[in-house]
Amino acid sequence: MSATATTTATTKATRATRAVLRTEARLFTREPGALFWVMVSPTVLLVILGLIPSFREASADLGGRRVIDLYVPVAVLFALIMSGLQAMPPVLAGYRERGILRRMSTTPVRPGALLTAQLALHAAAALVSSLLVITVGRLAFGVALPANLPGYALALLLAVAGGLALGAAVCAVSRTQKIATAVGSVVFFPTMFTAGVWVPVQAMPRTLQQFVQLTPYGAASRALDTAMSGGWPGWAALTVMGTWTVLLTAASVRWFRWQ
Repeated sequence: MSATATTTATTKATRATRAVLRTEARLFTREPGALFWVMVSPTVLLVILGLIPSFREASADLGGRRVIDLYVPVAVLFALIMSGLQAMPPVLAGYRERGILRRMSTTPVRPGALLTAQLALHAAAALVSSLLVITVGRLAFGVALPANLPGYALALLLAVAGGLALGAAVCAVSRTQKIATAVGSVVFFPTMFTAGVWVPVQAMPRTLQQFVQLTPYGAASRALDTAMSGGWPGWAALTVMGTWTVLLTAASVRWFRWQ
């Protein structure tokens, strides 16, 4: 194939991916349920917790910090969980179940363009939701902004990648939309626990902390909290997050089927 033909093919593929992304974005904005759970519910969770008076009081057990300070990173992770586990897998599994991916394979718009669009769209939604959580935490409850912004950004990007990789793995092992919803729900509750939604990781017993921090969301909670306090997210936590992302991505590629 000549260089000109290769360039033309690449240009067409890029345009197709952009077109699919625009279409998927319009479809996503027409789903009020998905918009609420991904974009709004993490902030609602933070506001509800922030209205508890004791959560706004400094605690010696937490090193002088308040419970609400710990819950900003937790609410950020909650946004990633909702995007990666509850929103994306049913959509992709539904496309496969209805034969949309199979039909796309016979057109210039390859199924990979749809997968790329879904990953980009849900990553963007999770990041916007995270920004909203941080903003409301600062304005409503005086929660300090991340003191180590580069470290926080790195930890957040790794957490987003890991969350989407987990969602892709759920989709890969789920042949139908109902199965994807069921599997996502089964995985949902352990990830909620390890992210610290019910009990912040920092408030868990030491032994339990060590175990939880070996999970993707437990490591992300530790990394984000450390960066919030001004430290560099530990390389151990970053390594755990990166390892899980690689393993889950490899599993998704291995098990995913277009039809």
